[in-house]
Amino acid sequence: MKKLTKIAVAVMLQALVMQGMTFAAEPPKKSPKAELSAEIDYREYNISDKQWLELEKTYKSVTKDRNVILALELLQNTVGSYSREAILGSNLTNRPIRVQFKDLSEINPSFKEFDAAGSKVSQKLYININNKHKDAPPIALAALLAHEALHQDAYNSINEETYAWTMEAAVWTKLSEANPDKVDKMHPLVQREERLKMLFVKGNYSDKYIRKSIIANPAYRNLPSRSPGFEDIEAL
Repeated sequence: MKKLTKIAVAVMLQALVMQGMTFAAEPPKKSPKAELSAEIDYREYNISDKQWLELEKTYKSVTKDRNVILALELLQNTVGSYSREAILGSNLTNRPIRVQFKDLSEINPSFKEFDAAGSKVSQKLYININNKHKDAPPIALAALLAHEALHQDAYNSINEETYAWTMEAAVWTKLSEANPDKVDKMHPLVQREERLKMLFVKGNYSDKYIRKSIIANPAYRNLPSRSPGFEDIEAL
């Protein structure tokens, strides 16, 4: 992963104003079986049948799930475009990241209520999204994927989580404001994104309150300040 600089982050946040993944300590012995979400009508997103066939080809090594395909497409015109490229193969493994819905307790019992968890099997990365989010709005899945794709190795840190959560907040803020009719505030993943957006906006579109929240979170208590690619504690 490229080292994230102050300039890169500043440009990311300025662009928004202008217009989590935990790796399993014991990965599965075999590739997890993918589960598909309920079928949705891609025409609602101004996508023709011909365009959809091309999208299925583009993402065939990542997913067959329509919600996920739409989520990845939605990332293109956001600050989460880096995450989309990472999922397509521009990551530390140089292979596409497989995205799927899964019972996360199969990875680790303690992950049962996580929204997502990463794993690595035979040098291949997976983003495993909790089954309860199979019917989540694609804009919410896009924000979640923008976060999860930034975790590409077994190392984590306060800096890395802060950047990932801030990226997620930035993507959700843009997509939710551009697509208010697609915001289902009753969905648990949307509720997560709305809480994150509140911290982002409260901090004047910065990581100020997101970082404070991460530092105060018991789940991150033992994380170091820095990890590979996120060495600069002032980079966010």
